[in-house]
Amino acid sequence: MRYVNHVKLDASFVKPSSSGKHSMKLDEIEAFVAVVRSQSLNQAANALALTQPAVTRRIQNFEEALGVALLDRNTKPLKTTPMGRAVYEQCRAIVREVEALRHLVTDDAPLAGVLRLGVAQTVADVAMLKALHALREAHPELQARVSTGWGNPLLQKVEDGELDAAVVLLPANRALPEALVGEVLGPLKLAVVARKGSMKKRAHTLAECQAYGWVLNPDGCGFRAGLQHALAAQGYALKLNLETLGTELQLGLVADGVGLGLVPLPLLDASAYAAQLDVIQLSDFKPEIAVWMVRSRALGKMQSALTVLSESIGKSFKAARLTRAA
Repeated sequence: MRYVNHVKLDASFVKPSSSGKHSMKLDEIEAFVAVVRSQSLNQAANALALTQPAVTRRIQNFEEALGVALLDRNTKPLKTTPMGRAVYEQCRAIVREVEALRHLVTDDAPLAGVLRLGVAQTVADVAMLKALHALREAHPELQARVSTGWGNPLLQKVEDGELDAAVVLLPANRALPEALVGEVLGPLKLAVVARKGSMKKRAHTLAECQAYGWVLNPDGCGFRAGLQHALAAQGYALKLNLETLGTELQLGLVADGVGLGLVPLPLLDASAYAAQLDVIQLSDFKPEIAVWMVRSRALGKMQSALTVLSESIGKSFKAARLTRAA
């Protein structure tokens, strides 16, 4: 038997309005959480499959039930009042527990519906085609709705209940928020690359790389953040020659001499530009990151689908490492 965690509510939160005319309802709580998450009535309405006036009415009814204003309607985008922020944190916990209850009572039903999955772009490039095929084979009635993004925003979406799980790239020792559970699927080595023949074949330092500059992902990328941290520890600022999305485009620019690159080894090995590039060994920077599967604690029976995905993704990255070592 699996039990749902108890949610403790402050007395001030559950206190009925002084008028006694309205009691709070779950759909109003869900509407309030959706509005705060999106900071937009229109986006919240789309997420809830409601009209904007319907969402507005639910928020107004919820405020009436509590006897307090929750949203500052003079700001754009919409923001909570100080009390609204405190109420939101408890409402978010309530929504998570309701999801846990829904999973609890459907645990014996066939696995179907929608699995909302966030994926780091590198993981999508290396492993998701095979992983999604394996998922369809194991659970043909389950639809995977996949979105890509940076690691930290995807984690926040899982914590907020907008995603069921995310496959992200994080340090192996990363501490996760209490509401999330994570599993490391394997390591991912990164390579510093330069145009072939542009740097001598010896170990270099980050200081020497400053003369060349870098071609990197936009701000928000974990690879870039790790490099910036290593440079800052030595007193250097990141010298960014060009930022752009897309590993293959970055490698093409590096091959053209625009700067140095920092890319996952599996994508370098598969690149059309691999023969035009040298992997540069650095004595003071050994970039490596881990592939994580992170999920909500209240996922329920969807865990079996994540197990299929995790096994397939782990095998793909292991195969990439073995190919590199051969």
